[in-house]
Amino acid sequence: MKNNIIDVLKKVGAILINDHFVYTSGKHGDLYINKDFLYPHAKETSYVGMMFAEKFKGKKIEVVVAPAVGGAILCTWTAHHLSRLDGKEVLSVYTEKDKGTTASAAESEQIFRRGYDKYVKGKKVLVIEDLTTTGISVKKTVEATKKAGGIIVAVCVMVNRNPQNVNSKLFGAPFYALGEFPAKAYEENVCPLCKRGIPINTIVGHGKKYLENNKK
Repeated sequence: MKNNIIDVLKKVGAILINDHFVYTSGKHGDLYINKDFLYPHAKETSYVGMMFAEKFKGKKIEVVVAPAVGGAILCTWTAHHLSRLDGKEVLSVYTEKDKGTTASAAESEQIFRRGYDKYVKGKKVLVIEDLTTTGISVKKTVEATKKAGGIIVAVCVMVNRNPQNVNSKLFGAPFYALGEFPAKAYEENVCPLCKRGIPINTIVGHGKKYLENNKK
């Protein structure tokens, strides 16, 4: 299965290499998994949701929670397939950044809006996410879920890019990944790509915002 998810992402052209990217965490690196290339493909997105669901069928999950935006799409498909596999309705809700979608994970908290917190209170919850490098977004989603009264059964990501540091200990809950694709992430002041003068990609990732902020 771990190779399977990478094959799916390669099929839709979501794995980008040998460039200079700024990640959601604000760190830099030369590999980027553009999850947005997955979501236009409904068949493949549904299949990834099935992969999550197969992993947690029979675990009595009542609600699937994920951080928006991409995670919201995946949690809907995951809940759909879990409902079918477990023979009961599994709900799907998402958290959002309190400072807007363009804010980095580090400078934002994940919160429930639209009254979604009432759906997780007292329920057994599976928290999922598409990608993680530092685990910040997922950790804050777990914290928001606990604050809303949800019972965390497990945390699972589509791809873990930092298996050495992103683990069960970080989240305080059982943690799993459908696949691993290790990628080094550097702080700006020690980024070898910056030192070599390699231009930052402004099409994918957070490079455009990073450059705009540096002009101020």
